[in-house]
Amino acid sequence: MTVLFFPLDLNSAASLTVSPNSVQHFIHDSVTLNCSGNSSQWRVMIFTQHTYRRKLRKCGYWGTETESTCNIDLYWFHRYQDAVSWCESESGQFSNGINITAHDTGVILVSPVHPVNEGDSVALGCKLRTGNFNSTVAFYKNGKLIQNGDGQKLNISAVSKSDEGFYKCEYSGHESPQSWMSVKGKCERYSCRQKRNTLLSLFQKI
Repeated sequence: MTVLFFPLDLNSAASLTVSPNSVQHFIHDSVTLNCSGNSSQWRVMIFTQHTYRRKLRKCGYWGTETESTCNIDLYWFHRYQDAVSWCESESGQFSNGINITAHDTGVILVSPVHPVNEGDSVALGCKLRTGNFNSTVAFYKNGKLIQNGDGQKLNISAVSKSDEGFYKCEYSGHESPQSWMSVKGKCERYSCRQKRNTLLSLFQKI
């Protein structure tokens, strides 16, 4: 599944979290989506696209939904090219949007679903569907090799805007899909004026 949607930058009263906290998952994994905020009326929404077929559904269509929490079996996701999830309230408020992808591959990249704050530390990992690591693991950024060794993680101690980009890992000749890691600068985190994207504008561009 190719990722075309990226986290939306919305100043909202809710936040969508994913457990496990990773963009990529194997198709036989399951994930839990949870909306948290100042209202108990949040629901998880999911938009999927496959060629010319598009679906906008409540999370319960894909899994088991209880109040503001939804558990999904990702087997049903791998057939779709694109998917984005967010929280929506009955009053029409939206949370941040996130990507979750399901892959029928031997290796995936473990990377955070939300933008990383500038100055924070982050660890990207490489995960096998079966077996254990017994040789070197390579990490790439924007197609360029940046680490090759015995470690199964790529640690960045103080993230900067220059660390933003597409990442993937490789083990024993098998490459993971690539995922975008976004970095949120201090200007975006505090009081600087910024452009706000909305879910409506996202759908208008599709």
